[in-house]
Order: sequence, then C-alpha cells, then structure tokens
Amino acid sequence: MSGYTLQEHLLTSLRRILLGCLYGVTGGIALGLLIGMVPTLRALLGPLVTFVRTLPPLAYLSLLVIWFGIDEEPKIWLLLLAALPPVAVATADAVRGVHEDYLNAARSLGARRHELPLRVVLPSALPEIITGVRVAVGVAYTTVVAAETVNGVPGIGGMVRDAQRYNQTDVVVLGIIVIGLSGLLIDFLLQTLDRRLVPWRGRT
Repeated sequence: MSGYTLQEHLLTSLRRILLGCLYGVTGGIALGLLIGMVPTLRALLGPLVTFVRTLPPLAYLSLLVIWFGIDEEPKIWLLLLAALPPVAVATADAVRGVHEDYLNAARSLGARRHELPLRVVLPSALPEIITGVRVAVGVAYTTVVAAETVNGVPGIGGMVRDAQRYNQTDVVVLGIIVIGLSGLLIDFLLQTLDRRLVPWRGRT
C-alpha cells in the first residue's frame, strides 16, 4: 500500500488528527470563553466563527496549500479549522448559560474577577464544552481524508485515494473500515474522559 504498512498509514493520520484537534480545541475553548464573556467580542467574532463553521473543508484546502505548501502544515491547519468552530460555539453558548448565582456566590466567597473564568465559568460550562469537543473531533476525523488528498501518503486518506486511482476496491473498503473503527475508538475514549471529568452529568 504505497510502500507503507496499514499501521504506518493509520498512525500518521492519527498524529495529524491529534495535533489539529489539540490546537483547534485549545483555541476553540479560549475563543469561546472570550465570545461568551465579552459582548463586544461576541458581536465582532461570533459571525466570523459561524462563517468558518458553515464552510466545507474543501472550500479552503486549496488556499491553505497555496499559503503553506503541500507538506504537513496545510493538513494540520485544515484539521485545526475543522475542529475550532464547533468547540468555540459550544463553549460560548455554555458560558452564556452559566447561572449568575454561581458568579455571585464566588464573589461573595472572595473570588476575584480574573479568577472567575477558570474557577467558576469553565467548570460550569465543562459538560457542554466536552460535547463540543466530541463533535469537533468527529468533524476533524471526517476531514482527514480531504486533508490527505494533497501529498497525504503515508496517511489513511492518502491510502484510500491511491487505491481508488488504481481500482483497488479491497484496499478502499479496508480503509473505510479502519477509519470507522478507529473513529469509534476515539469517541469511546472521549466518552470515558467525559465520565471522568463530568461525573455529575445526567444526575439530579
């Protein structure tokens, strides 16, 4: 398979997804906190985030290739841009939904203003944020095939692309199955993280 083993293809794709999602989730949480807590930034950045979220990844893949070449950078940027908007939107909505009583209680107990985002707002919004992260990782994983259409070997998307060119149906089917199974595993790990970080979810 293009001179690489299936394991090498999969591990390369997973590394790209890990990096892209790490940057995207981190940036999305930070951006979502700002949008959710600062009305001026909400008015300025909210429409921009929504605009990027509605674009299909292939719409800006060519632009990223022009800017960053055909190596790893455009793939990581594409996955970052796929993951960031869902997390930012989920975080902003969750932050705006934090009950004012929580903030008032923290202030009455001596919390300073700059401590509220990390000590009160972020923990209260965590369940919705994790849901946004799960959505973002799913979007990024479905985007990896698009990300690897340009010089994506090794990579599971590049493997499928090359197999399609040479009518290797068995390899295409294998790639689809591997993508699906690894996606299930990633989502299971995220659900496990959800149960660890938010044990009160679903409880009254």
